[in-house]
Parts: sequence; C-alpha cells; structure tokens
Amino acid sequence: MVIIGAGFGGLNAARRLRNSDVSVTLIDRGTSHLFQPLLYQCATGLLSEGSISTPIRHLLRRQRNAEVYCAEATDIDPDAKTVTITRIDSTVCEIDYDYLVVAAGMRTAYHGNEHVAQHAIGMKTLDDALSIRRKLIASFEMAESLPDAEQRAPWLTFGVAGGGPTWVELAGQIRELATLALEREFRSIDPRESRVLLLHGGDRVLPSFSPSLSQRAQRTLDDLGVETRLGVHVTDVTEDTVEITAKASKEKTTVAARTTLWTTGVEAVPFAASLAKAVGVDQERGGAIAVTDDLSVPGHPEIFVVGDMSAYRNLPGVAEVAMQGGRHAGAVIAGLVSGSTARPAFHYRDLGNAAYIARKNAILETGPIRLSGRLGWFAWGVIHIAFLAGIRNRTGTVVTWAATLLTNTRRERAITYGDLQTAKRSI
Repeated sequence: MVIIGAGFGGLNAARRLRNSDVSVTLIDRGTSHLFQPLLYQCATGLLSEGSISTPIRHLLRRQRNAEVYCAEATDIDPDAKTVTITRIDSTVCEIDYDYLVVAAGMRTAYHGNEHVAQHAIGMKTLDDALSIRRKLIASFEMAESLPDAEQRAPWLTFGVAGGGPTWVELAGQIRELATLALEREFRSIDPRESRVLLLHGGDRVLPSFSPSLSQRAQRTLDDLGVETRLGVHVTDVTEDTVEITAKASKEKTTVAARTTLWTTGVEAVPFAASLAKAVGVDQERGGAIAVTDDLSVPGHPEIFVVGDMSAYRNLPGVAEVAMQGGRHAGAVIAGLVSGSTARPAFHYRDLGNAAYIARKNAILETGPIRLSGRLGWFAWGVIHIAFLAGIRNRTGTVVTWAATLLTNTRRERAITYGDLQTAKRSI
C-alpha cells in the first residue's frame, strides 16, 4: 500500500493499517506532519515551528509495517500500478502499489494572478508561516528606522484577504502582536498604531458559523482594532499596495500596504491533474477528484482519494474530514486484505467548528451548542491540544500559551531566510 501525503488524511490511513498484513509506504515532500489549524500562531510568533510539526518518522516509529519516503509524487500509471516520485535531489524512481491512498491536500490558489503570488503570501505550509513571520517582524523593524509617519504607514499596514476562520484568527493575532507583545519594545514608533485590514467578499465574517456567533466575533475584532471591510475583493497586490474592489459598485481603492496575506480559495496540487488524466476523470471545483461512496476513484477501486483533494458531497476542507476519510480508506483496505468484499460507504460525523478570535475569546459551534467568550476559548483550547500530534508538542504548547497569557510576550520572532542566497537579499 502506498500513501501520498502525511497530513491528517494520510497519517490516519497509515495508522489504521498498523495491525494489518500490509506493507505501507508513506510519501511526503516534507519530513514532518504539520498541524495546520495552529499555523497562524507560528506565523505571528506565538508558537515555534517545532510546536506545530512532528517528524513523520517519529510518529510511525513503532509501526513496523510502515516506511517513509521524503519525495514528491509527480505521476501515476494506473495500469502498471506505479507511482513516479521525485526525490529531494531531483532524481526520479517508480514505486509499485496494490492499493493507493492519495491525501496530497491543496495549495493556495491565485486564480491566474500569478504576479500577485510574488507579493501576497498564502498560509498552507510551514514555509508560508515563516515567511509571514519574517514580513511582520521586518515591517515593525523597518518602520522604527524611518524618519516620519508618512513613510512608516505602509510598513505598519497589513492586509488580510479572506473572512474564514484562519484569516480571522490571523488578523486578530497580528493586532495582539502589535498591541500586547511589542507595545513597549520600540522607541520611535507605537506598534498599537498599526492597521490590520480584514478584506472579505461576503456580508459577514466566519460565514460557516451561525449569524449570532459571527456577530460576536465581529464585535471582538472591532474591539481589537481590526478594520473589517466586507463586500470587497482584493484585485491586485504590488510590493507596496493592495487594490480593493467593491463587489456592488466596482469602485476601486488602493491602500498603501507593504504586507498582504492572501486567501481567495485553494486549488489541488499538480499531482491531482496527473491522477485525473491517468484515470480518465474530470477534476471538480478547485481541481478536486470526484470519488465514489467508499472514497475510491470511479473505475479504479484500488485508488482512494481523501481529504481536501476529494470531492465528496461538498464536505468542507477541514482537518476532521481528512482524518475521518483517511481512517475510512484504511479500514476498507484492511478489510479487503483480510478477505472481506465489503466496501462500506463513508459517513462523515460533523463535530462542529471552532475559531480563536482573541485572547480568552473564541467561538465554537457543534450541533445546537454554541459557545463564545471565555467558555468558547477554553473549549477551543482543549480541542486543539487533543488533536495536536505528540505529547511533547501538547505540553509545550500549553506551557507557551500560559506564559503568553501571564507575560504578553512572544519569543518566537527570529527572522529566517531559508537559504544563504535569500539571506543575502533584502526583505
């Protein structure tokens, strides 16, 4: 069995097969499993990258039937039942499979505006989070060195495009970084005067929540000082500006901002197109692959697609869908290997939504239960700690959160560049 992707879907599929008579090969282009729901806290200096990522090999160290390849899946031959992978040194090889689970996830979509990608950062990977952190911290440092308010303003203006949970959380965290962690650390500037613009095309933030919880979240954002602009699209981003277009009037407004964080949707990774072509299916919205009730690809019962890449009954692209989908695919394969012919349909159990708005303030909705404020914040924290991989990460995260609450400090603010050539260039 081959699994592509070590996110929530792939990891849960592998674990489901730990007691089965199968050989599991897990392929991922990185070395760690990333806990994406807390990625924004890494981006704003609250948590380290190590707190939200755990080595894949460490997580599977006791699963004797599993091996891990650090490589990227680039092509597939369903007739020969082989997957082509590219290793980190760019060499290529093929891996045979009897069963295949594709859980490669999605990436930030720029909808053909590739020039925007040069200046607007998405947030799907650890590299994205570290790039955002670098931009945020560097912006305050640059503003400190400039002589007048007019020059500082673009550096202290942060545009956040999107109104879903991740981007509401990110906008709130940027304001808390400025108003709590940095307020006494600069001499020429007052970080509290920085602006965070939350730009959303809908008529309310957090549309996946009930209107009442959405309104409570909006009031909290207002109290934090986040400037929310609804009914607008971000239509262009340059090095030092963001262009905003009103949906109704089509009126364009250009705001001087050195940092724009982008999300107007996601799209499937390139392997999805290779898979769709090879198995003869059309890609759905965003490049997702349509699957049957047991999450297998039509006409290819040995290939399963789970998580964000799977187009199944309009299920949301959230961690719990991927986790349950991965476990289901693993269970189906385990049954087939043991001699069963049953292929039960996937039934998703919706456990609800949760979003962190500000310190001691979050919202949670599951069935008829709706929590907000401190109670919602406590429930949000318990849920995230429970799903975070590894005891060390859970303990470290709780300690870091407690220290931040007591001292208002954020210690994870080092600027890294990734490689020596990038480090030699300016921000």
